[in-house]
Amino acid sequence: MGQKQQSTADPTADPKKRRRVGFSNIDAGVEAKECIKIYLVSSKEEVGSADSLCINPVDLNSFFDEDGKIYGYQGLQITIWVSSISFQAYADITFQSESDGGKGITDLKAALQRIFAETLVDNKHEFLQTFSTESSLIRSIISSGEILNYKTSNGNTVDSNIHLEAANSDVEVVRMVVGTTAAGHLYSRLIPLVLLLVDGSSPIDVIDPRWELYVLIQKKTDQQGEVQCKLLGFTAIYRFYHYPDSSRLRLSQILVLPPYQHKGYGRYLLEVLNNVAVSEDVYDLTVEEPLDYFQHVRTCVDIPRLLVFDPIQDAVSSAVSRLKRGKLSKKIHIPRFTPPSSVIDDVRKSLKINKKQFLKCWEVLIYLGLDPVDKYMEDFVSVISNRVKDDIIGKDSGTAGKRVIEVPSDYDQEMSFVMHRSRTGEDDSVQMDENQTNQEEQLRQLVDERVKEIKLIAQKVSVH
Repeated sequence: MGQKQQSTADPTADPKKRRRVGFSNIDAGVEAKECIKIYLVSSKEEVGSADSLCINPVDLNSFFDEDGKIYGYQGLQITIWVSSISFQAYADITFQSESDGGKGITDLKAALQRIFAETLVDNKHEFLQTFSTESSLIRSIISSGEILNYKTSNGNTVDSNIHLEAANSDVEVVRMVVGTTAAGHLYSRLIPLVLLLVDGSSPIDVIDPRWELYVLIQKKTDQQGEVQCKLLGFTAIYRFYHYPDSSRLRLSQILVLPPYQHKGYGRYLLEVLNNVAVSEDVYDLTVEEPLDYFQHVRTCVDIPRLLVFDPIQDAVSSAVSRLKRGKLSKKIHIPRFTPPSSVIDDVRKSLKINKKQFLKCWEVLIYLGLDPVDKYMEDFVSVISNRVKDDIIGKDSGTAGKRVIEVPSDYDQEMSFVMHRSRTGEDDSVQMDENQTNQEEQLRQLVDERVKEIKLIAQKVSVH
């Protein structure tokens, strides 16, 4: 970590200038996000280059004191480079002056080490050397893992670069059990990026063998004929015991590195995980607190699987026929269009889609069965509205502990495939405004957002 103070003119150097006595202002500090830039680089030539990729952390301020500010520096600029080869980092710190303005002086090294820990390299030359000295790090680590072949629902192995903008490349997913392979060492290097890019994240226990890493690797042959492995992303899975002799897989974290987002890699990882869940006949595959965009991708992956799953087709057709009989929007009591429990169980047993996820997909399946959709849209919206009211408010409007607040619908596209963990361990709850007019408006917004999401998913799966 380099640190240097830029020279400034001394006002006392000129004897003709007299210092005025007064009260100095309290240091207002500077927000970390305003003075820190972080770049992900793949070669030493990219360090300091204007073309380097600048990443956007979820919340840099959270690592600096309670108010997220840095104190005691004037003209502070911190530039951090993170190597995508070794996943080590170097920080270049410059400032004009340093003084205690009433709030103390932030210990920058300690603050940065809270993020980067042992991956933070003190010497720039040493950092630059890692691009060559640790060029084989990823290849060496994954050598102890298991290469997974992705198969379609009909059992045929597909090309590893399906859905990907990675022509003429070899993409593999390698499974590594944490605690028994070098996966713990790899994850320790990735922790800073997890903290910076995965909302609400906390590191997994690298000595617990029930954790598994699924690492997405791109292999290329360099000019010397050596195979180089580039890490594109990963997901962390926890394998729970399920009585009496099965297990449940829970996806806790998933991250595709910023340079490779929006190219199908996250979807590919999900498809591989689905294949693992089915081939190993686990109880089900669940996801821990998915953010909106990840949930969207997940549903886009599951819908095509459900569309060709014969055991549910009669139930879908029956639900669509009931809705088409119509005028539900005029009825006082609208029936819930939920799938039979036997269908829910069939989906879990065969496709490993859990009940909560299947119910989200069920509404999309009904929408896809409406033809022409515009003719039945009013009744479909009524079904969604009825379900939202029951789920959030409860059948008894006096149900305690369930309220409605505004739910954000906009998300940052650059934060794709990132995952959120609830800090309280409690289920997400939506609170109801005490004002009846506000309740109705907020519920209407929730319904509108859900219908919009269903239409978007339907459009995407229809195209593919």
